[in-house]
Amino acid sequence: MKENKEQILVARLLQKEEAAWKELFGVYSGGLTYVCSRYIIDKEDVHDVLQNSFIQMFRAIDSFEYRGNGSLKAWITRIVVNESLKHIKKNPDLKVVSEDFEIADEQNDEEPDLEEISQNTIMMMIRSLPEGYRTVFNLFVFEKKTHKEIAEMLGIAENSSASQFHRAKTMLARKIKEYKMSKTAHYE
Repeated sequence: MKENKEQILVARLLQKEEAAWKELFGVYSGGLTYVCSRYIIDKEDVHDVLQNSFIQMFRAIDSFEYRGNGSLKAWITRIVVNESLKHIKKNPDLKVVSEDFEIADEQNDEEPDLEEISQNTIMMMIRSLPEGYRTVFNLFVFEKKTHKEIAEMLGIAENSSASQFHRAKTMLARKIKEYKMSKTAHYE
């Protein structure tokens, strides 16, 4: 069986080949920056977290087990998410769960219509959520974690995770509705 590009890159990374690490960075840093910036707003903090993530990758590459195409990307993405969460937890200025932000619980649980909204605009809306909401939302939606797993990761109660997610979703739906209304009003 022929090795694919990812397998070859992994073999080179395991040899601690400097060019392979540069290639890994070149190929994946854009996507990893995107992942990190879903959790962390400040550009310098994103840069620091990514740097720490690549250090973690370098230190832990010997424990990486290739499990097929995409496993390297999944592994490095998990490291970036974990490093992002570590950064959020250790920064005393950031609230992992901000209960002080009240949203009137709307009974409208329908999914917002995302048509005609760019991915960048949606990303900006997600990034504008309060820290705790954004963190739980990202873990639940993008990382496919359960509320139980999120609660363990963040050191919060499971129902707090569910509540944070519900509030994030409600807030996002409102932002999307306002965005669409402003676009409609703009063209009238």
